[in-house]
Amino acid sequence: MARGIKDKVVILGMGCSKFGERWDCDAEDLMVEAYSECIADAGIATAQIDAAWLATAKEELHSGKGGLPLSFALRLPNIPVTRVENFCASGSEALRGAAYAVASGACDIALALGVEKLKDTGYGGLPEASRGVLNMMWWANYSAPGAFAQLASAYRVKHGIDTDELKRAMAHVSVKSHENGALNEKAHLRNRITEERVINANMIAEPLGVFDCCGVSDGAACAIVTTPEIAKSLGKTDLVSIKAMQLSVSNGTESGFSDWDGSHFHTARIASRRAYEEAGVSDPRRQISLAEVHDCFSITELVTMEDLFLSEEGKAWRDVLDGFYDADGGLPCQIDGGLKCFGHPIGASGLRMIYEMYLQLHGRAGARQVKDPSLGLTHNLGGAPHQNVCSVAIVGHLLGPGY
Repeated sequence: MARGIKDKVVILGMGCSKFGERWDCDAEDLMVEAYSECIADAGIATAQIDAAWLATAKEELHSGKGGLPLSFALRLPNIPVTRVENFCASGSEALRGAAYAVASGACDIALALGVEKLKDTGYGGLPEASRGVLNMMWWANYSAPGAFAQLASAYRVKHGIDTDELKRAMAHVSVKSHENGALNEKAHLRNRITEERVINANMIAEPLGVFDCCGVSDGAACAIVTTPEIAKSLGKTDLVSIKAMQLSVSNGTESGFSDWDGSHFHTARIASRRAYEEAGVSDPRRQISLAEVHDCFSITELVTMEDLFLSEEGKAWRDVLDGFYDADGGLPCQIDGGLKCFGHPIGASGLRMIYEMYLQLHGRAGARQVKDPSLGLTHNLGGAPHQNVCSVAIVGHLLGPGY
């Protein structure tokens, strides 16, 4: 019977480029920037890597759709390279592939890298969809702000929340992320803002204003993973272990409006339950030290707190306004600025979330360091509220509290 991969895989090293409008770089430059930090942190040679996974969601890179761009950019030693794509959860998918390969015994050491170069596309947001089955199904008449605005409206109506109160809570989500991002030297957006400015900003899709929406960025992030035994043989101590990695994918029931009321993410509830079971977490609000969630819009972060069972259903907006998810609150969320401020290079975002947890668990997060974290959770969503993939991962010290 499957038992999961808890403590079978540890992170040997991680790296992340600066996110932003990187006009001075191409995708290969960004890959090298992230990898250079990662391989130095891991303390191994490139020749020791057995296999690699590349995540990129929106571009073909310079060498096509396969694994060649990563192999070329890093001069990998003719090892297997697999390209993966799972919407905005592509980076998490790359890490899942690498971690599962190590856990299965197929590889001793594996690399996962996510990259995206979006600012050169000419679009303010994601490039437009073109042909294909998915486009025929729903993408042609879809806009991200419109879809997530409907999520906000459904959540407000279901729980009887005053519109102004919900907007205040959403504004606090954005202000918090900007406050945290201001302390992050690798973040794309580092300006502090006020709740008044958020509430009075230009409307994009009611009730989402400009500051309720994350932009897109150029950037890359990567991880090298191995077994605890190999890491220890390399002299590594205080190991950061993968406690759980779970993925849930929509099957169409949300789009059919059979049981789904539009107020939450069905897949997030499934993936988080599975992740908690795999990691042995029985009380996530108490046991999880900090979280990085997919805050593509402020309402997404707010609703996700309930889907991860960190807030009671219908009460996340109160927790937000009470400061529970602030840097000095009970469970800091988006301590690095999140998608909203660190940035959102689609293929890199899932790995960027793990990167922050890795720094925090090693006490290397600088001015944004959380005191004595033991378990970190990441939530990476791809797609729309009514049709998506959701990845939830939990990482912690190999021999940390409760383990």
